[in-house]
Amino acid sequence: MLDPLNRQLVAELQGDARLSLAELGRRVGLSAPAVAERLARLEATGVIRGYRADVDPRAVGWPLSVVVRVRPAPRMIPKVAEAAAASSEVVWCHRITGEDCFVLRAHVRDVDHLEELIDRFTPFGQTTTSIVQSSPVDGRPVALG
Repeated sequence: MLDPLNRQLVAELQGDARLSLAELGRRVGLSAPAVAERLARLEATGVIRGYRADVDPRAVGWPLSVVVRVRPAPRMIPKVAEAAAASSEVVWCHRITGEDCFVLRAHVRDVDHLEELIDRFTPFGQTTTSIVQSSPVDGRPVALG
């Protein structure tokens, strides 16, 4: 469970994960060693899973973002999960309820590259693909309250 100080620490880090321990301490009213101890506990318990750079895929050569839904054929669920894990273009994959069993998001160079990606999944079932036009909500911090 997150106490008020831990909630404040996590909120500050979600806003800027590059804050120094000293700056975090100033913002929440703790010493840098106390902040370090709390962060270590939050990491050990899995509340904080990691620290990442937010990279714009377009800026590094991946101008098309796509969503692919997959409806696996019988006994193909593990194969879809393996194909998603093995595809470096796939940035997230969720097994879901409903008509499709998987939804994934990927970044590709162009339509030909998209076709290559889709072809990795078609042996395992039916795919439905959408090109992302924009993302009005993307990477929102987790609500802490």
